[in-house]
Amino acid sequence: MEQVSVAETKKLLALAKSALDARVEGDFVEFGCYKGETSVLLGKLLKSSEKSLYLYDSFEGLPEKTPEDFSPAGANFKQGELLVTKREVLEKLRHAGLDLRKIKIKKAFFEHLNPTTDLPRTIAFAFLDGDLYASINTSLALVVPKLAAQGIIVVHDYNNPELPGASRAVDEFLAQNPAFSLHIYHTLAIITS
Repeated sequence: MEQVSVAETKKLLALAKSALDARVEGDFVEFGCYKGETSVLLGKLLKSSEKSLYLYDSFEGLPEKTPEDFSPAGANFKQGELLVTKREVLEKLRHAGLDLRKIKIKKAFFEHLNPTTDLPRTIAFAFLDGDLYASINTSLALVVPKLAAQGIIVVHDYNNPELPGASRAVDEFLAQNPAFSLHIYHTLAIITS
């Protein structure tokens, strides 16, 4: 895994499996699928399930940073970096033998998504890997109203000195939503209600 460590990937999959095993209502979503590495693993987990996997990415690389994202350690995360095409992700999913009828991929910056038409009705599990403040802020705003009871949100890059905007977005969200709790595992922020 390039962006998510092996230990974080194992934790992510364990959390996703716990939502599946607990029969939490709704589908799975991933905001910021990049090359589709975690998407393939989530798709395999859902293979024998009725749940669908929704993937969202601009496929244009990172958007422009906001002041909340600036850090000397993260100077290499520039607008347009982490670019991958939708076709590359589709090929990776096909190569993994996944049923593409159960996987929906939407090419868009998160702020352009329509919550009614682009997102599932209910969300059981959400992996948010948008790297930057605005991306995490927007994806939380889209996911939370649709999150099922006992649903799980996992935000990547929490406490990552290269991407401080992710932590700031999570901290602001939690300050405004005290019903949610935070558990931290490496750079994963695990948010539950």
